[in-house]
Amino acid sequence: MHHLERVGNGRRIFTALLIFQCVIVITGGIVRITGSGLGCPTWPECAPGSYTPSPEQLEDPLHIWIEFGNRLLTFVLGIAALAALFYSLRFIPNLRIRLLALGQVLGIVGQAILGGITVLTGLHPTTVAAHLLLSIILISGALSLRQRVYGRIPRSFETQRLTRSLSKALVALGFVVIVMGTIVTGTGPHAGDDSSVRFDFDIRTVAWLHADLVIAFLGLSLATLIAVRLGEREPARSVLLRKIYLLLGISLSQGGIGYLQYFTGVPELLVIAHLIGAVSVWLSLWNFYITGSVTSRKPSPASSQ
Repeated sequence: MHHLERVGNGRRIFTALLIFQCVIVITGGIVRITGSGLGCPTWPECAPGSYTPSPEQLEDPLHIWIEFGNRLLTFVLGIAALAALFYSLRFIPNLRIRLLALGQVLGIVGQAILGGITVLTGLHPTTVAAHLLLSIILISGALSLRQRVYGRIPRSFETQRLTRSLSKALVALGFVVIVMGTIVTGTGPHAGDDSSVRFDFDIRTVAWLHADLVIAFLGLSLATLIAVRLGEREPARSVLLRKIYLLLGISLSQGGIGYLQYFTGVPELLVIAHLIGAVSVWLSLWNFYITGSVTSRKPSPASSQ
């Protein structure tokens, strides 16, 4: 295979993996807000004695097919992860890249098992939250795979220690924000099924705690922007500023959606918009972290293919 063609195929594989990791979070949200979480009431079968929807099922057909479609997407995601692992083992002589690709495969297997536990526990909010948090980790790994292999970092690129520390703090706080968001979700409506249990928290309290964490995250993002502007040298300064501005813009929009859905009674479309926003914030945050944690410019593994 020609070198450029091989590189192009690899880029498509890693990009597809990242896209599918993000899409399955959104389809999972659609399952939840439509009340389709128990459309397939057992696992790994969709109905007792059948791995596909059965005419004898008592569940609403729409709920059945929404849940079944989400399960099918897991197989598509698994194929993309296996392709990424094969490509890494075959063409990229880099242990970190190969471990990241292996982590994607193992993580998807873990997601399938966790999905089964979620169904068998009647969509308990703890397992639903764990399902999302594992997806966030897998999105991080998929983005790291693509960026570390094909990301373009200028030569002589190095970040300052303060930037590296702030980027780590941003990721830690951002993850806490998402964890708190899953607690709000597990306390509020849209459980995935009318019979599902909820966290016994006061929704106003957990929602405002979540909002406070978001404000803290925005403040830390602004502090990071100032640190980059005043402390970084070119070419790192320009690259990092673009990424932190993007992070701030998406985060502000996400915060606005959060307040809007709270004060409008959490309508379904805003829930999906907020979930898309959460994925977008995390993508931009992790993208900043990948660049902001660079200690020195290293040749891309793709350049040696």
